[in-house]
Amino acid sequence: MNGYNGKILHVHLDTGTLEMEQPDEMFYRRYMGGSAMGMYYLLKNTPAGADPLGPENTLSLMLSVITGAPVAGQSRVTATAKSPETGLVGDSQAGGFWPAEMKRAGFDGIVFHGKSPKPVYLWVHNGEAELRDAAGLKGKFTGEVEETIRNELGDNRIEVLQCGPAAEKGVLFGALLNMLNRANGRTGMGTVMASKNVRAVAVRGGKLPPSADPQAVKELAKWGAENFESSDVAGLGMLGTAEVLKGQNDTGTLPTRNWDGGFFDRADLINGKTLYDTVLKERDTCYACVVRCKRVVEITNGPYKVDPRYGGPEYETLATMGSYCDINNLPAICYANQLCNMYGMDTIACGATIAWAMDCFEHGYLTLDMTGGIDLRFGNADAMVKMVEMIGKREGLGYILGQGSTRAAEQLGFGKELLITTKKHEFPAHMPQVKRTLALIYAVNPFGADHQSHEHDPAYGTYLSRMAEIGLYDPKPDDSLDIDKVRYAYYTQILYSCLDSLNLCQFVWGPAWQLFSSGQMTQFVHAVTGWETSLWELMKVGERRLNMMRAYNSREGVGKEADTLPAKMFIPLKGGASDGVFVTVEEFEQAKCWYYQMAGWDENGHPTRAKLDELAIGWIHDA
Repeated sequence: MNGYNGKILHVHLDTGTLEMEQPDEMFYRRYMGGSAMGMYYLLKNTPAGADPLGPENTLSLMLSVITGAPVAGQSRVTATAKSPETGLVGDSQAGGFWPAEMKRAGFDGIVFHGKSPKPVYLWVHNGEAELRDAAGLKGKFTGEVEETIRNELGDNRIEVLQCGPAAEKGVLFGALLNMLNRANGRTGMGTVMASKNVRAVAVRGGKLPPSADPQAVKELAKWGAENFESSDVAGLGMLGTAEVLKGQNDTGTLPTRNWDGGFFDRADLINGKTLYDTVLKERDTCYACVVRCKRVVEITNGPYKVDPRYGGPEYETLATMGSYCDINNLPAICYANQLCNMYGMDTIACGATIAWAMDCFEHGYLTLDMTGGIDLRFGNADAMVKMVEMIGKREGLGYILGQGSTRAAEQLGFGKELLITTKKHEFPAHMPQVKRTLALIYAVNPFGADHQSHEHDPAYGTYLSRMAEIGLYDPKPDDSLDIDKVRYAYYTQILYSCLDSLNLCQFVWGPAWQLFSSGQMTQFVHAVTGWETSLWELMKVGERRLNMMRAYNSREGVGKEADTLPAKMFIPLKGGASDGVFVTVEEFEQAKCWYYQMAGWDENGHPTRAKLDELAIGWIHDA
């Protein structure tokens, strides 16, 4: 075997027994790893109608066939389970050093079954694994847990992936954290781990599986290093994802005041350049990556002191804790980001839910009595930070908001028209009103709105030669949602779906502005595995994963009726370059019809038997 260990670890928590599965080569080639492989185990092991927080839910942590090979952008892990946020399929990726270290530890994936009768953590090292007592870790912040495990095992180079105390208390958007700041943030995968009485997975290893062509792997790494400075991701290295905040604001696509507009008049106080010039301590990286896009922030003075161990805010956090809430206090945003990493919470869901609560307060729905005396108006940085802490502790109004904004609206009985969610999943900070294909993909994406599930509209006309690699030749304006743009959305969604199964970073690999192209991705897989693969085969992996996700939702009885957009998307925006812009119901509904037809799904958005058979996953229909 080249590139992978050929071993999947099954952890049966009810009995405390560990089992090693050794799938054949065809299994690895059909699913490649990551999200597609995680979906296989979810569909096989989690029954329809399962409680997301019950023992019958299956949680998997999957690497891919190329994880650990020393080339930029490959050290990523996918967590898959039924989501406690949406009640549908849950899926989330993270980078760091943990994924490569787990591959070195001798396994390609871990599947958790059942629920432990007592708190435990999993220790995986050099092909062996054991469950260890974690009673002393309960309720502790992520930094304390990482330090305790490393001290207990006597090795500071151990990598720790963990849920946090917020997940233990039932916050539905609990994240998984490794390195204290790399987050499988979306869809509540940390909450699923906590529901199983598992606090962490510690890994350490000493040997990677061999590559079929080590020289070709070295040449790819060398090419990336030599071309990085002249590439379109060089700015990402300097400013991180915060680089895009200024451009988003200039084009009217920076969500502001819970999505009333796309322009924030104080964006220059929280953008990437300001962060770089004022509070950035250093740039950090993931294993073998040349980009070094991760922010490390340190603040030693003032009310919001920030510990660099917890990293620093990405673009999404600067938006959700910043412009969403009409807040321009950069130290407060950095501290809110730290709190989310300490408690183990998704910053997107947390910040967006607080923004919704602020909107409710401005409308008079929420009162001071209901907030515990907190003046939860837009622009109040102290109130935003306090509410993050209350959510992490599940205290007062934070207990309700810890369910996410949709469930909070349902419980409180107001504010439904102010929600910015699809499938009960809060929107990331990219606006469908201006980038029209986002309107479609946010709605049809199986696990809810996600900004990393396809390529955004502006890339189409800018990167023509790379787009041609996947059969796209006819760019249209960003605000178009005609049949050609639907094809663009679908093709790039399939490619991004493949990236999430190969566990490749979408800032480094992709069809447009990324460092490496789609063609080079094929070369990478061949160099590591030795398989005579093609871009067509890899795209089919992405299509397979997407259909597995939709089939899972179909099994739960959910299809077209959940592929919706919130009411605010159909209301004209206020201010900036996007003033007056909105999505029309007619273009949105027509785009959905075209999309279902292109995908091979029926009129209700369910994959057909013929489509599943074509993708060699007809077993889902028969199960």
